[in-house]
Amino acid sequence: MIEWFTSSDGIWEHVWKTLDQGVRDADHPARLPTFATVSPEGWPEARTVVLRSADENTRSLTVHTDLFSSKIRSLRDVPRAALHVWDKSLALQLRLQTEVTIEAGPQTDALWRRIPDHAQQSYGVTPPPGTPIEDALAYEKTPDPDSFAVLRCKVVAIDAVHLGQQHRRIRFSDAQDWQGEWLSP
Repeated sequence: MIEWFTSSDGIWEHVWKTLDQGVRDADHPARLPTFATVSPEGWPEARTVVLRSADENTRSLTVHTDLFSSKIRSLRDVPRAALHVWDKSLALQLRLQTEVTIEAGPQTDALWRRIPDHAQQSYGVTPPPGTPIEDALAYEKTPDPDSFAVLRCKVVAIDAVHLGQQHRRIRFSDAQDWQGEWLSP
């Protein structure tokens, strides 16, 4: 039997299977990727987000965020992000480069209504996220659809590394019509 990690097609299939599992399974490591941006001051910023969708056909991912979070300010300045996933069970590291579109307001109303009440608590905090406060709990959570944003991430490149007995690394990119290019690991 040929192992999945020995061919570009096998790795491509596992990249999207891994992302899809992250959307469907709250315990899967791809559920909580690291999301990295660059601040307007030029500093790298990384944080954990929840992967909400992954679509192989459109090469896109979505995450939700508070419209007043620092990542929004960063994305308005530079609308690009990288996502990082480590799936220990497959010994697979994924790094995805994306172009990000911010959706908020009326275009997200229907989605907001489908979000469970407990999850809506993450969108709408006073004072806004990142504001200095007097003590650790000097804030209020008030679910607010006007604070809800969807980040639509168009994948432009994927760097996948399989860290098995023999390491393998491959890069897929829109610029190369998604044909895998093997790289030295």
